[in-house]
Parts: sequence; C-alpha cells; structure tokens
Amino acid sequence: MKDITIHIIDRDGKKHSLIAPTDMNMNIMELCKANELPVEGVCGGMAMCASCQVYVESEALIEQKNAEEEAMLSEAFHIKSNSRLGCQIQINEELDGFQFELAPE
Repeated sequence: MKDITIHIIDRDGKKHSLIAPTDMNMNIMELCKANELPVEGVCGGMAMCASCQVYVESEALIEQKNAEEEAMLSEAFHIKSNSRLGCQIQINEELDGFQFELAPE
C-alpha cells in the first residue's frame, strides 16, 4: 500500500492537494476532517446526515452508491447527479488523483 494524492475543492473554490494513506481504512470525510476542511460528519460516518456531501468527478465512483446512501442523498440539499457522501467513499489506490468538491453547507 502507498500514499496517494486526492484533490479537494473547498467551499471557497480553493483546491487542496491532500496526501492520503491507503492502509488506514479512511474515507473522504475523515481525510477532510484530518486536514481541517469544513466537513461536519455529524453522524460519525453512518450515512445518516449528509453533512459530508461531496461532488465527484468520476462516473465509475458515482455508480457505487448503496441503498442507504441513495436514501440519505434523496433527502439532502444541494444534490447534483455527481453527489456522494464522503463517509461512504473509502480511500484506496484507485482514487489517486481524483478530485472532489465540498457541497455547500
């Protein structure tokens, strides 16, 4: 396993290139929180609040939503076709170079 780079666009439009370990079982929400980006994750990563919503630039990743995530996103604000819950996107080597944008609060 190795560290990868994930790009996050914050709510002010600033791009952050973050180094993410692939061997710590982290998700995008946890990576953002560890780097002090404004992601709440009120439910602790249980797909129950949508406070970690991000927009994704990969169709393959968008298609991997499970039923719980789909249900939560159907009730959330600022939804786009590429919306995902950051807590449901596990960091792995396939995400190297991916870009995510934080959804509005």
